[in-house]
Amino acid sequence: MPRQATLSRRRLLGLGAGTLAAAAAARIAFGSRAAAAHPAVDPATDGEIVRSVCEVCFWKCGIQGHVKDGVVTKIQGSPLHPLSNGKLCPRGVGGIGQAYDPDRLVRPLLRTGARGEDRFEPVSWDEALGFVADKLDTIRKQHGPEAVALFNHGAGASWFKHLLSAYGTANFGAPSFAQCRGPRDVAFDLTFGSDPGSPEVLDLGRSDCLVLIGSHLGENMHNTQVQDFADAVARGADLIVVDPRFSTAASKARTWLPIRPGTDTALLLAWLHVIVKEGRYQRDYVAAYTKGFERLAAGIEAYTPAWAAAETGLDAGLIVTTARRIAAAAPATLVHPGRHATWYGADDTHRARAVAILNAILGSWGHRGGFFRPRGLKLAKYPVPAYPKAKPPADRLPGEAPFALEPLAQGLRRATLDGKPYPIKGWFVYGTNLIQALPERELTLKAIDALDLLVAVEVLPAEIAGYADVVLPEASYLERYDDLVPVAWKRSGVALRQPMIEPAGESKPGWWIARELGLRLDLGAYFPWQDAESYLRERCRLSKLDFDALAADGVVLAPEAPTVVEDGLALGIETESGKIELYSERLEKAGFSALPEYRRPADPPPGYFRLLYGRAPAHTFGRTTNNRLLGELAHHDKLWVNAKVAADLGLTRDSVVRLVNQDGKESQPIGVKPTERIRADCVYMVHGWGHTATGLRYARGRGADDGELVTRVEVDPVMGGTGMRVNFVALREA
Repeated sequence: MPRQATLSRRRLLGLGAGTLAAAAAARIAFGSRAAAAHPAVDPATDGEIVRSVCEVCFWKCGIQGHVKDGVVTKIQGSPLHPLSNGKLCPRGVGGIGQAYDPDRLVRPLLRTGARGEDRFEPVSWDEALGFVADKLDTIRKQHGPEAVALFNHGAGASWFKHLLSAYGTANFGAPSFAQCRGPRDVAFDLTFGSDPGSPEVLDLGRSDCLVLIGSHLGENMHNTQVQDFADAVARGADLIVVDPRFSTAASKARTWLPIRPGTDTALLLAWLHVIVKEGRYQRDYVAAYTKGFERLAAGIEAYTPAWAAAETGLDAGLIVTTARRIAAAAPATLVHPGRHATWYGADDTHRARAVAILNAILGSWGHRGGFFRPRGLKLAKYPVPAYPKAKPPADRLPGEAPFALEPLAQGLRRATLDGKPYPIKGWFVYGTNLIQALPERELTLKAIDALDLLVAVEVLPAEIAGYADVVLPEASYLERYDDLVPVAWKRSGVALRQPMIEPAGESKPGWWIARELGLRLDLGAYFPWQDAESYLRERCRLSKLDFDALAADGVVLAPEAPTVVEDGLALGIETESGKIELYSERLEKAGFSALPEYRRPADPPPGYFRLLYGRAPAHTFGRTTNNRLLGELAHHDKLWVNAKVAADLGLTRDSVVRLVNQDGKESQPIGVKPTERIRADCVYMVHGWGHTATGLRYARGRGADDGELVTRVEVDPVMGGTGMRVNFVALREA
């Protein structure tokens, strides 16, 4: 580990461990590393190397921890894992800071004050679990098991999905769907019968032309993707970046298109118009694999470059030349599907459908330099009784969001407030800070007030923990086993998350917490294993995998198989028709447009700017902002303001402002970054700062929280996503 990072770790170890306000005197105790099979020796430290899986973001890279005297001294990317290739992003390397965070939750806590006051008392695990089990039993008897909902993020949630499925509910809502990737997943599923995956199955490193539309590679540090992006740039791939802001990716591009926010669908339709009108699409591919091309050609006739130029603020000639460049490199052209796709609500799925259709007529689905098709391993399930039949999730009323692929988190919140189609009385929250993750925060707080039970399973005392009735401290990802982690990539396989060190204080792994609750709820038949290792060994045995080899290497890979047509893949399309659906009859039958539609976004009111938000390369939104190691790289955000606008407002690099949105909601103070790298009609900030939780002693009060300014959303009628870039802000000097 670099000397600076080592000093930081030692400094952390010397600090007292905080929980919430009433438990701040607790201390983190570090024991020896938990046993791992066949540990390797690290010649640099004479310590052991333990291979596992990262949890700083959803990418789940393979990692190897260097462990000496019961302490993780550094984390590296595992050279054996195809998602890391021996490298890690800054967040992954700095993940050690979570395990040794002095603000770790290390004892179970019961609320003593009002919700949100951060007033708790430490209790024993027996008392905490007994409290939760009694409340769950009461809710089950009075309202039925379906009255409990799980809000989750992260691999460790699988234990609690299992617990609550056995309990009898199907109300599992991940904000990562309706507040992030949902429109993209639904659009690609409607078009190809398959979504882009998580991680996205992009052969980006071999693309000859890469188009990024609001995708900030280099700021969004998804490890393998950024490695491939660097390879593509080094090879001289044609890079076109569409973004109101001159992002890190735009700085590498041959062409940056500073588009008017919210008009991306107009640009995509114009590109389709040029490519189809000029016959630059992949004719043989379209004939063999697609359906509805003639109707697509007729439907985009009116979307000329001149029309799109008026909508987007871009030059019509540049729209034409970029369309031709995109087509010239096909099928090794990749129009990136993005990930965070909930932008403007009404046309989010249509915009993502336009991206999917553009990739389809370029022939990129299944071809080198486009989207590869992984062949994942089939894993046997652990044999347990069938779950009881549960009522359908309460997230939607009849006719709402008919194409949603997962329950909607905000829909479960709505059911908590209005009791329709049935009441939600208890929330389990695992790994997601709903106070920052869900828009329209006041509704979240009202829903919490209406609950009979709120349980937070957390590693750190984020805001949601301050509203919980009981806080269950989970071991960090460096201290626990989780379920087997499938690897669906060019080389597929299965990976193992396993403990490197003992859990801090009295924190417990999620599998233990879920099992103990299951035993107290008379669900022992669903938890026949004694511990996670015995569970994993049996599941490996049933899957014909060697657990000891998996524990030693951290990953077991399947034999190589072709993933693109050029390497021998027999391409199959997974829609009902067996064809790529350019014209979606499923949408048409449900009363929606079968082809992508464009809706012009509202302009900012006079004196206001559209609020845009994004990521910093050293952080995973608000999940890492309390990490002292990563804080040394970036400890707060600044507001990007167009340089001329800043000058007109009398703002400089030393200015501090508050943002006031269209509903009068005011942010915390935030510094200003005057720059020519952003359009004059919008401002930009990094999401995840502005924490208010008293237990987050490092992150609290640093920067501003864009989430508190998202008081309005536009709901995507196709799949229920919450478009959040419909809020406007004015700037006031602080």
